[in-house]
Amino acid sequence: MPTFRSGDGIEIFYRVEGPSTPAPPVVLHHGFGASGQGDWVQTGTVAALTAADRQVILLDARGHGRSEKPHDPACYGEARMAADVSALLDTLDLRQVDLVGYSMGAVVALITAAREPRVRRLVVGGIGAGAVELGGVDTRVLAPHVLRDALLADDPADVTDPFAAAFRAFIDAGGADRLALAAQAAAVHTRPLPLDAVRVPTLVLAGRDDPLAARPEVLARALPDATSRLVGGDHGGALSDPGFIEGIVTFLAEGRP
Repeated sequence: MPTFRSGDGIEIFYRVEGPSTPAPPVVLHHGFGASGQGDWVQTGTVAALTAADRQVILLDARGHGRSEKPHDPACYGEARMAADVSALLDTLDLRQVDLVGYSMGAVVALITAAREPRVRRLVVGGIGAGAVELGGVDTRVLAPHVLRDALLADDPADVTDPFAAAFRAFIDAGGADRLALAAQAAAVHTRPLPLDAVRVPTLVLAGRDDPLAARPEVLARALPDATSRLVGGDHGGALSDPGFIEGIVTFLAEGRP
């Protein structure tokens, strides 16, 4: 099981799919409570990219999947996860990559692209105007403290907020570490994002029925070189929409040497 140690010592799991090709590898970063397997393999995204002759690298964010899961909020936050992406590039000695992130992973991807010159093209999904107005996933729909309390509740039946209840059900179904995820919820990014520093070509993808990614065109306009595209589905369903997967493959292919 390939892993590396982050700058603060957290063990991060990653996997590589497909052979090396002339095109830069594609790094995929999943969303909150998910994993590389859940967001990218099971949805067919990895298969579509490898079929298009792209090597794919998936990592499980700290607190998620097969990576280490501390319970201290000080270990979390999207800025720390962005540093983990850079550490992965160092570990694999990569000079250039295309980067794709969804939801929490999209915030991580924006932070990474703003400070990482090795990112060539960027796709962010599952976020919209909230990234511009609030610094991340739209917390007007689901406040971080509400999500944290839902994760810490002994009985999921006590969770009354519908979005928090849906996340709790999703996380329970996957057997994730609720204390680790509650720590990330407590550290979620709510400061302005350095969007003007993201100067690589960017595609913003959002589900038409996703309230957490409303008005993606606002995010696209805030980035120096970006376009937005709506696909079918809500926050969970958009990942499996054929338009979402085709959008990633086509957009990244436009930058191939």
